[in-house]
Amino acid sequence: MRHFLKHLLALSIIFSFLNTTAQQKPVLKEKIKISGTIIEKTTKQPLEYATVTFINPKNPKALSGGITDSKGTFDIEIYPGMYTIKIEYISFKPIEINQRLLQKSTSLGTFSLEEDAAQLKEVVITTERPAVEIKLDKKIYNVGQDMSVRGGTASDVLNNVPSIAVDTDGTVSLRGNDNVRILIDGRPANVTNISDALKSISSDALDKVEVITNPSARYDAEGGAGIINIVLKKGKNNGLNGTVVATVGDPKNLDLNSNINYKTNHYNLFTSIGYNDSSSPGNTKTNTNYLNEDGSIEKTINEVNKRVRERDGFNTVFGADWFITPSITWTNSIKYRNQDGHNPEDVNFDNYVGSDFYVRNRYNDELSNDEDFQYNTNFTKKFKKDGHKLTFDFSTSNNKDIDDSVITDQIIGSPNSKFEQFTTSFRRDVSQLVQTDYVLPIGENTQFEMGYKGQFKVLTTDFKIGDIETNGDYTADPNYSNILEYKEKINAIYTQFGSKINKFSYLLGVRYEDSNIDINLLSSNNFNTKKYNNFFPSAFLTYELTDETSLSVNYSKRISRPSSRYINPSSNYSSNVNIFQGNPDLNPSFTDVYELASMTKIGKATLTSSIYYNYSTSVFQFIRRPNGDVVETEVDGQITETPVILTTPINLAKESRYGFELNINYSPFKWWRLNNSFNVYKSITTGNYTYTDINDVEVTQNFDRTATSWFTRLSSKVTLPSKIDWQTNLMYFGPKNSAQGKYLGMFIATVALSKDILKDKATISLNANDIFNSGKRRFKTFIPGVIDSYTELQFRQRQINLSFTYRFNKKKGETEKGGRQQNNENGDGDFPG
Repeated sequence: MRHFLKHLLALSIIFSFLNTTAQQKPVLKEKIKISGTIIEKTTKQPLEYATVTFINPKNPKALSGGITDSKGTFDIEIYPGMYTIKIEYISFKPIEINQRLLQKSTSLGTFSLEEDAAQLKEVVITTERPAVEIKLDKKIYNVGQDMSVRGGTASDVLNNVPSIAVDTDGTVSLRGNDNVRILIDGRPANVTNISDALKSISSDALDKVEVITNPSARYDAEGGAGIINIVLKKGKNNGLNGTVVATVGDPKNLDLNSNINYKTNHYNLFTSIGYNDSSSPGNTKTNTNYLNEDGSIEKTINEVNKRVRERDGFNTVFGADWFITPSITWTNSIKYRNQDGHNPEDVNFDNYVGSDFYVRNRYNDELSNDEDFQYNTNFTKKFKKDGHKLTFDFSTSNNKDIDDSVITDQIIGSPNSKFEQFTTSFRRDVSQLVQTDYVLPIGENTQFEMGYKGQFKVLTTDFKIGDIETNGDYTADPNYSNILEYKEKINAIYTQFGSKINKFSYLLGVRYEDSNIDINLLSSNNFNTKKYNNFFPSAFLTYELTDETSLSVNYSKRISRPSSRYINPSSNYSSNVNIFQGNPDLNPSFTDVYELASMTKIGKATLTSSIYYNYSTSVFQFIRRPNGDVVETEVDGQITETPVILTTPINLAKESRYGFELNINYSPFKWWRLNNSFNVYKSITTGNYTYTDINDVEVTQNFDRTATSWFTRLSSKVTLPSKIDWQTNLMYFGPKNSAQGKYLGMFIATVALSKDILKDKATISLNANDIFNSGKRRFKTFIPGVIDSYTELQFRQRQINLSFTYRFNKKKGETEKGGRQQNNENGDGDFPG
């Protein structure tokens, strides 16, 4: 510990001279110099950044102060007078000298500070936080120092966290299950498409990621696979301090982010500002054989989609903590984001019909604008007993998303075949959240909690697809155009009780949620109301086998409500023969989660492992089928018809999923740190689906399947000579069966180099994301008598970024006990065991 403390970075507490009416006026106008030295009592080593404060006994406010230098010495100017002198250093017992008269320049000599064992048990402070922290009901991954994602997005950060995977299309899954709840600073991300939202958040804005595979009753019951909480960086230190990060990359990536705060004993002002101008090329390739009833090939269409995702926008947060009293804090913040997008897609369809061949080109020119506004307020009252508190939260947000496309379609070499189509989408999401929580410690190792949470949302989507006539008129297609109104009212109450008895800990709770959801298709006058209320119990039992090993058994019940993307019947129309469409008739899925977990330390290694089992009913499943429409194409006077293949989610009967997970953190040497995670799971799905085909014949498909898959992630961080850090991340996602085919394996490698400069005030980093350009999602689909296809999807090509980070009044890896926290679902009120 003392070696860490010797390198501890400053709290940046430099006390200002205060002139108030309550202050005693100095007797003399000329200042005197007071000097001295502070060392560690045991090792006799000097303590850098120890604080020395001179206080007027008649006024508790500090008149002057300073910090020690690298030799442990201080030299501070003060006015002559009577003072109380305080000498402090984190995790050491302070020294206080009362009623010392100082009338001339004086050396106070050498002070020896002794480590405070109580504080050392309470908090661990190092120059670099541990990669993972284990709590009773969650794991915390400190991602702020991950240089391999510098200049990237929040999606890149999540893809480096054990247990989490992000597909090339942006879908986030936890332990291979995408029914996961994603929070930002403990609050739901009130956006239409969470995948797009994560790609708009800079990786440099993230401080840590909390992974909650089996949430307690304190958390929302939403998310069958669990909860991922993204915690953004926030300023904590007294005075003015902050960080500025600038990034340039290829393909084009211009990124500038800053986090700044100014804190006093009475208030804390904090802000973050980010700007990004980027261009991310991607590719999709789909080769489809259209089959006759006997299985022979009728025709083949090879589809190649080249697209570019261009983004130009900024986001900002401004807020203030008001420390009304030592026990009452009121926090207010405003978030705003505005982003313009240009997403051109150029799709070629190579058509093989018998001996005939032709190429059809479809160009989609899409423009978008995404604007978010959110206001948050938090009131926290702390009582005398440590951990006893009452909190109240309110937030309101307004998200607006506009997308407009003009699509040009023609057969190459046939100008008369050209026609134009359009898509327009206007989405507005207005949401409010009200929450209050009460935490009551009983004795030293027992805690009672209770609370209420209300979530209210109105999402309106006006979506149109149609043809642009030769005279310029826009004619909407009623089969793909509609106005969706989604209203959600969820009220929840919870209570939980936990205690630690010797080596045994338990946490028992129950949550009740009342859901009232309206799904209205206004254009077609289709109104649907879904009401349900449910109890969600949870139980956590932990036993410490030894000081280094613990074992826990956990249970919780979860719910997965279909997102707006899953229920919105609007379509992605870049390809008019392979389209995605939501299903407004989806019902929620329920999951029982069981987990047996252990944690042990063996020498320099920490191992965490778990065996888990999830049983879900009415699970969501994406299926592909003909939707009854055809696309007619005329070539040389002959008309060919191509059936439209629809991808849509449905409810299947049930799914059993069980697996094993292992995480290892190992530092064989001070200069080398390794982290490895491994997850293998098996899912068994049963269910039938019936639909009407193009010939008006009812078809029933059986989707019983068993799928086994695995993924692993290895991260190595090495400190090279000249203090250059080298980090390598390797990820492999194993193949698995799907309801109508198979997903193939995928390998991704990322490397990064980092060097501190300017006396550790700045850092320069170079990283290459997906260095082998192998991050492609590949899957096969087979529907007997319909299609046999292969798809390869690459959302973003290899990315190389160069970043420069500058810190003022704040050093690399600086951490501190305390600081502002918002009490929502970010674990404020962790059980004391």
